[in-house]
Amino acid sequence: MDDVTWPAAMIFLGVVALVIFLVGASMSTVLEMRKTRLVAAQEDQLRQLVGRYEKLAETSLDAQQRTATDVAELRTRAAAIEQILRTVE
Repeated sequence: MDDVTWPAAMIFLGVVALVIFLVGASMSTVLEMRKTRLVAAQEDQLRQLVGRYEKLAETSLDAQQRTATDVAELRTRAAAIEQILRTVE
């Protein structure tokens, strides 16, 4: 212990500080990469959800249009039946 000089102790402390800094920086980088992957996964899930919603909206619109066509046809038939009934009276 007596043969340790001040410059050697300072170099040792500098190396220890550098190692601690590098470990902290690498941990920070790993955490940022992990966070970025999570955000990317969430965005991908959101895109899939929006795609499913758009497909559902398109399907619903088609169903509404078919229903409106069917209702219009039923109204026409009902009007024709009413006219036939009026002529029979």
